[in-house]
Amino acid sequence: MAELGQPASHARTTTSPGAERMRRHRERRRHGLRSYQIDLLEAEVDELVRRGFLEQEKRHDYYSAVEAFHAFLDQVFSQK
Repeated sequence: MAELGQPASHARTTTSPGAERMRRHRERRRHGLRSYQIDLLEAEVDELVRRGFLEQEKRHDYYSAVEAFHAFLDQVFSQK
């Protein structure tokens, strides 16, 4: 048992949720990423499906839609 005022050798340091969010934010910035929240119109989601970036069955899946949008942007910006 640790004496009063002395940390126990098995004590873990915990990170607050806010500190963890900031750590992830800084990590993304180091990798050149920026975070933006956007709203897509149904017509824009329809267009992602029509162009083959998103499967019809996955149009309501958040992560699938984000991946489809990234793929679309990659194609648009690679055409420069």
